[in-house]
Amino acid sequence: MGLLDTLKAKLAPAKEKVGDLAQQHEGRIGESLDKVAKVVDTKTKGKYSDRIITVEGKAKDALGKIAHKDTPGGTTPPAAS
Repeated sequence: MGLLDTLKAKLAPAKEKVGDLAQQHEGRIGESLDKVAKVVDTKTKGKYSDRIITVEGKAKDALGKIAHKDTPGGTTPPAAS
């Protein structure tokens, strides 16, 4: 068993725990991302707004993938009804 296999085996429980926590607190994490983006945009006086919006969107996409990794249909969140 190689080093990477050993690391994967040891980190598997942590990865599962992170996914569970992300699913439980997805709304609060999303709200926090919004607040952080707003603060950073204010502090930079709008100079990097386009980049901040891009990073915020990517962070929310990653959060959705982590939180909904076990749902049927893949790693993307289910469609809102």
